[in-house]
Amino acid sequence: MMSNLSSATEFCLLGFPGSQELHHFLFAIFFLFYLVTLIGNTVIIVIVCVDKRLRSPMYFFLGHLSALEIFVTTIIVPVMLWGLLLPGMQTISLAACVTQLFLYLAVGTTEFALLGAMAVDRYVAVCNPLRYNIIMNSRTCICVVIVSWMFGFLSEIWPVYATFQFTFCKSNQLDHFFCDRGQLLKLSCDDTLFTEFVLFLMAVVIIIGSLAPTIVSYTYIISTILKIPTASGRRKAFSTCASHFTFVVIGYGTCLFLFVKPKQTQAAEYNKIVSLLISVLTPLLNPFIFTLRNDKVKEAIQDQMNWCCPLVKD
Repeated sequence: MMSNLSSATEFCLLGFPGSQELHHFLFAIFFLFYLVTLIGNTVIIVIVCVDKRLRSPMYFFLGHLSALEIFVTTIIVPVMLWGLLLPGMQTISLAACVTQLFLYLAVGTTEFALLGAMAVDRYVAVCNPLRYNIIMNSRTCICVVIVSWMFGFLSEIWPVYATFQFTFCKSNQLDHFFCDRGQLLKLSCDDTLFTEFVLFLMAVVIIIGSLAPTIVSYTYIISTILKIPTASGRRKAFSTCASHFTFVVIGYGTCLFLFVKPKQTQAAEYNKIVSLLISVLTPLLNPFIFTLRNDKVKEAIQDQMNWCCPLVKD
């Protein structure tokens, strides 16, 4: 316990319970997942940049989405892996804790904004294909990406600032594998109820604000697809949206459980499980969702492999 007059200058991350053998097993599993995530999302970024067939708004947004997935997992997983290797508790400085929490929330918010933009892109492609290249031109796409990144980072400045204005004097032990905001608020000696409510409202506005264009876009998309007379035509139209729709369901589903809750200081074990889904599972699935269901991406990867193999043999 700490003095009631002092605030923590560093925190101890309790991480995962269990024996050292269990920690080593978890380290091997999460390290493998991390490598697959880095390789898979990097491959997507490279393919989008070098293959001319993928020079379209959808793949431009996909490249940025893959970059965001690399960032979100890199912000969390290396710290978690290091904690699994240490025999005791892992410490993190106050400055590092602030930085980690800010980047984690900012990248997550940017991803929400980008998913909303990708939904609108799919709406234009399916419902207004003749004007698609005019509406979704390169200038529009660049502006959308810049606004998404700026919104994500600027919108999280105040929430993180407000979180660290409290005095953390109950303890300096965080029952998590990274600087989770809910666990930080549990350590505060101050009344956090009003701030928690404001943070809850901000989370609702951010998620609903990005989810609304997604819902509206897919309502029109489904309505348009159902009007196509042939089954093959309907399948072809929906195949252009299937990957994004799958990712939206997974991404929003996990984040709704974690961020949109009236009480930020809920059970630590619940937070750990959902945080793993967001920082490990979702980035891991991204390359598979957007490649296994996309013939253009698979063809581009196959062509690049065929081009690289003769060079390696030579």
